[in-house]
Amino acid sequence: MESGVLYIVATPIGNLEDITLRAIRILKQVDLIAAEDTRHTLKLLNHLEISKPLISYHRHNEEIKSDVLIEKLKNGENIALVSDAGTPGICDPGEEIIKKCIDLGIKIIPIPGACAMINSLICSGMDTKEFNFLGFLPLNKKLRKNKLEEIEKSNKTIIIYEAPHKIENTLKDLKQILNNNRKITLAREITKIHEEFIRGNIDELIEKANDLKGEIVVIIDGNLENIDKNNWDNISLDEHYLFYEKQGFEKKEIIKKIAKDRNVAKNEVYKKFI
Repeated sequence: MESGVLYIVATPIGNLEDITLRAIRILKQVDLIAAEDTRHTLKLLNHLEISKPLISYHRHNEEIKSDVLIEKLKNGENIALVSDAGTPGICDPGEEIIKKCIDLGIKIIPIPGACAMINSLICSGMDTKEFNFLGFLPLNKKLRKNKLEEIEKSNKTIIIYEAPHKIENTLKDLKQILNNNRKITLAREITKIHEEFIRGNIDELIEKANDLKGEIVVIIDGNLENIDKNNWDNISLDEHYLFYEKQGFEKKEIIKKIAKDRNVAKNEVYKKFI
């Protein structure tokens, strides 16, 4: 018997209009929907007028339920995996069963859609060419310290998730390691009625942290002061360009500086940025 297919279905992160036509079709066609919270998913299905069997699949039962779902897939059933909001597997359940399906040769098909991280980044005003997504910062003090040091040193844009009741403490932790001129954007309630992008430095944002509600995405500008100016080959041309752009240089001057730093012809650099 041919195995079924596991569909990784992205669902809205707030605005129900963000469900895709393809996601609706797949949810209607599958034999079973594995949901992080069946009650939450049932509301979405009722809104879409879809009736399907639901099975609970969350962080605390992922190991056991993965085996149950694998057996169903082996028996030819098609399953849609959904989280409470956004794309499964991104700080949500999904990794465990995806890995098992890969090991067993069971087909996996992603059904793209909403993702808080990406939508926050593209509206942040930060560099989008290269970035590091760190999810939620660890609670363990040692691991948290290691992550904060990683943020401090990184010359790439950093993205983290945070809950509203923890955002003030997280910003205060960041203040201990960030230069106050590092730009930060807080994106909250993405796609919802009270969607908001709050931009500023760390001190400005700490002042506003008390009043923030809703899930928050924190986007932190890269630390370009950390770039090794004696070895430009360690960074990309885009990072090199950004380094000078943030200092206020115009494009023509930036290209000239990059060519000098890297000891290459200006035309070679110019072709990259025309």
